[in-house]
Amino acid sequence: MILFWIVFAGAAAHAQSPLTLEECHALARNNYPLIQQKQLIAQSKEYTIANVRSGYLPQVSVNAQATYQSEVTRVPIAVPGFGIEPLSKDQYKIYGEVYQSVYDGGATKGQQSIAESNARIADQQLEVELYEVKARINQLFFGILLVDKQIAQISLLQKELEENIARAEAAVRNGTAYKMNVDLLRAESLKATQRIIEAQSMRQAYVAMLGHFTNLPLDGDAQFEMPTVVPYQDKPVLTRSELALFNYQNELSTARYKLGKTKTLPRVGVFFQGGYGKPGLNMLENKFDAYYLGGVRLNWPLSGFYNSKRDKQLYDIGIRQVNAQKEAFEFNTTLATTQQKQELDKLNKLIEVDDKIIALRAGIKKAASAQQENGVITMNDYLHELNAEDQARQDRLLHETQLLMALYAYQHTIGN
Repeated sequence: MILFWIVFAGAAAHAQSPLTLEECHALARNNYPLIQQKQLIAQSKEYTIANVRSGYLPQVSVNAQATYQSEVTRVPIAVPGFGIEPLSKDQYKIYGEVYQSVYDGGATKGQQSIAESNARIADQQLEVELYEVKARINQLFFGILLVDKQIAQISLLQKELEENIARAEAAVRNGTAYKMNVDLLRAESLKATQRIIEAQSMRQAYVAMLGHFTNLPLDGDAQFEMPTVVPYQDKPVLTRSELALFNYQNELSTARYKLGKTKTLPRVGVFFQGGYGKPGLNMLENKFDAYYLGGVRLNWPLSGFYNSKRDKQLYDIGIRQVNAQKEAFEFNTTLATTQQKQELDKLNKLIEVDDKIIALRAGIKKAASAQQENGVITMNDYLHELNAEDQARQDRLLHETQLLMALYAYQHTIGN
């Protein structure tokens, strides 16, 4: 019940205030299905490390063995009046052993480092995928803002057409204009209505997709706040998630190499055995007996030196491969930012020209309106200039929104 009111209050708050781009980013991230993997990765890491750390605990084992051998130990001395029963060729033993590692060459610590590196890589790979969701949100968000601007501009055009229709109808009643002029204006107004219907339909589609991403009950009346213009650095420092991923991959290679080096180090531990068998520890008694023993055990697997040189070469190759991937990523990212800078420069110049075109078109339309009223030009000529001004304003709206989109795309590319 409490959760319901929290969700309801959040939805109500969004219904009252315009949604910001940052809010959409956060909501989409938390709602994206892959986000659930973060908790699973953390749990998997904890369980794996716990399993590795169990290597520090005493290792308990139970063993049993039954054998038959072709020969047994005999005492080749005959003592008068005293006989030693030979051992049976079938022998049995069952025993338990407790082994406590004292020094394992760093193998357990190395396995723990590998588990931590694997978890960091999995989590960072998830961050890379989640980061791309921001780009999709940007496209939808700016698409909605562009449609809103277009609808507003078309509405202004339609308002101007309605004012012209009213003047033309008055002129027809006074006998100073033809009814055809009114029909031409009404046809143009209906075309504007069609454009608004198409734009509203596109907006509803964008809003629906954004609502699906953010898990918000957005409707056609949802409002969105215009993002601020973000400055960009000419020589930015890349902070993309992929760079951290490459570093984590190198850390994993290093952890694996260090674990491999532990194969050349000795293992030391203490042990205790307790068992029951035939014979026991006294090999001269051919009967079942209980026994125990304990001590220190040293194990030094010298075969680990066979591959040590090749392991170092494989480690170096792995590091170079990851570094090559990192350099390629940085190269491609720098290339993308170079193209985006050119796009930003182009859009800024286009907007400057747009302002000049709008000023000229507004003056031309104003003159054409006066000429049409005086019968110098036809209504079609006036509508041509009216649509030309509207197209100039639409072009500026498009370039303005494209500039903002390009700025945010640039920030997305460098990792901000």
